[in-house]
Amino acid sequence: MKIVVIGGHGLIGSRVVEQLAAQGHDVRAASRRSGVDVVGGHGLDEALDGVEVVVDAGNAPIFEDPDVTAYFERATTRLLAACDRAGVAHYVGLSVVGTPYLQDSAYFRAKAIQEALIRRAPLPATLVRATQCFEFMVQLVPPVAAREVLHLSPAKVQPVAADDLGALVAQVATAPPGVHTVQVAGPERHRLFELVEWVMYFNQDQRPVVADPEARYYGALLKDATLTPEPGALLGTTRFIDWLASHLPGNRPRVNLPDPLGDSVERTPVSSG
Repeated sequence: MKIVVIGGHGLIGSRVVEQLAAQGHDVRAASRRSGVDVVGGHGLDEALDGVEVVVDAGNAPIFEDPDVTAYFERATTRLLAACDRAGVAHYVGLSVVGTPYLQDSAYFRAKAIQEALIRRAPLPATLVRATQCFEFMVQLVPPVAAREVLHLSPAKVQPVAADDLGALVAQVATAPPGVHTVQVAGPERHRLFELVEWVMYFNQDQRPVVADPEARYYGALLKDATLTPEPGALLGTTRFIDWLASHLPGNRPRVNLPDPLGDSVERTPVSSG
């Protein structure tokens, strides 16, 4: 199968490419690095010539308006039109679990626009809504002064390892178009502030963390289950504590924070429904 992955050099896209290549597919990573500009359209028709499946794993370089809205509007519109011209048999677009409920955020408003464009597309398309990756937890640690208190939401989250997400997106891409929306998540639920605190633990960051229901997530307030999938989601298998342990740079640091690998930590496993 001939497949192009837009954003194929990024965190998720590169893993989708690796998975598809390992399965023997003729897969190509397309991004500005390879001369393909989805916003301006340069190189797009050439990249999609003879392609059967397109996976859109691209992301905006800036998360604030007007840039983020302009990116998703222009990139998605151009890409879908190019897919239609090329006769692509299956378009797979990557989005985020909770997008409809996070419309106070410029980023998620832009993702909602992207989702609407995909739903109106005249070609077979699957929307993959995924929870945040483990790798993104570090981005939630603001670069503030030492000892300044960090306020983070106590809402439940069910993040997924990037490797697992890449494998599951590849699975969707190689299946016939069917269910219009598929959700992907990790195997366990945690509290957002706890996960970020654990990342800080292993980075020897001793700033205090407060569970604050008013703390915003990319500009939006979270309800308890906003960032968790609905029943029936495809689930990865990697647990957060195992992923975290595999990324240790050396000996575990001695800091005064809860130990995520300790027996006292509560973990809530979930089933795939």
